[in-house]
Amino acid sequence: MKDKTVAILESRAGERVASLIRKYGGTPFLAPALAEVPDVDPERIRALIRDWESIPPDMFIFQTGVGTRALFAATDSMALSPALLRMLETSKVVVRGPKPTAALGARKVRIDFSADDPFTTHEVLAQLRAVPLRGKRIVVQRYGETNRELEGALESEGASVTEIATYRWAVPEDTAPLVRLIDALGRGAIDLVAFTSASQASNLFTVAQGCGKEASLKQSLERTLIASIGPVCSATLRKLAVRVDVEAKPPKLGPFIDVINAALSGAAGDRPAAGDAT
Repeated sequence: MKDKTVAILESRAGERVASLIRKYGGTPFLAPALAEVPDVDPERIRALIRDWESIPPDMFIFQTGVGTRALFAATDSMALSPALLRMLETSKVVVRGPKPTAALGARKVRIDFSADDPFTTHEVLAQLRAVPLRGKRIVVQRYGETNRELEGALESEGASVTEIATYRWAVPEDTAPLVRLIDALGRGAIDLVAFTSASQASNLFTVAQGCGKEASLKQSLERTLIASIGPVCSATLRKLAVRVDVEAKPPKLGPFIDVINAALSGAAGDRPAAGDAT
């Protein structure tokens, strides 16, 4: 990717991704597309735990490390963590990957089902394929936004699903970097756009729509290489009518950087470089 410009929409790990792009000789263009907004309702959590003390949930599904830690931070503040831990002892505990596993490990919580690599909803559901779910009460720790695929699959099996929100993803308060990215794409100054989550794609289009540049953004993306971190992100991009040129397999940062490097070295085909766009 030497001498190529890569747009990075990642927020939390943006600088880390940028440093990897520089390592390969590329130029990062940082335009954070997500704001992580706390979304904990202590009174709802208190009411849920009171309800669960009468009828404990049959299963808890933890999807992210940051969300798991935020939930325990909330229960710590209300002196309800011991009650939550008692419920986890009597319920089945499912995790989507190593980050919620580590967060639960810090609380000495037993893990019953752990999704396999690449830690997507598909792998979570695969773990539960042989588990009877009809009539079960399942608590899902939400991440950023509702996991419609997971919720729909559980409910189709007859389960009752309760979400616990701990944070949500929003459009950043400062949208200037995203507007600059949209303008840079219009000038053909970006060689590749790297999407590391589905919400980044949605927020980019939200900002473009807000400044009257949605049509030009679509045209710009048609002539720019597009890299996706994995299948969930790719599905959202395609719903937005954005072509996906390369996708990381598995959906992790290392393979993602590798496919970006390969794409910009010509391995992704003969799409025009940004500077060649007309």
